[in-house]
Amino acid sequence: MSRLSGYLRQNRWLLVALVAVVPLGFYTKLYSGPWEHWVNNSLGGVFYVIFWSLLLSLLLPEVRRWKVIILIFLITCSLEFMQLWHPPFLERVRSTFLGATLIGNSFVWLDLLHYLLGSLVSVVLLHYLHPFRVS
Repeated sequence: MSRLSGYLRQNRWLLVALVAVVPLGFYTKLYSGPWEHWVNNSLGGVFYVIFWSLLLSLLLPEVRRWKVIILIFLITCSLEFMQLWHPPFLERVRSTFLGATLIGNSFVWLDLLHYLLGSLVSVVLLHYLHPFRVS
């Protein structure tokens, strides 16, 4: 068995979770219906943290899960605070769908709780999706 196929077999559930989380996260930006404002503006933050935690865990298997999740949480919170800063180059990025999705466009204190929730869900997911990895 090649190293790549062994790696893919060992990490298949992380890959499946990543494939599932991406459309869910984008869907929160396009959703219309009950709780539309909250889903469009806040729930995506949960999926955002989950996505980056899964991806970084996949790319850096030697790094402990809790370090990955704390790093992602801190970066995401930093991006939230960066939304208080409005230089022209960032405003150009934020004016696009992808830019607004990745770095946001308005600061909301409550989003920090959504990032925390995403971090907690990431802990659970990584525990069950990759049980043999050292925590």
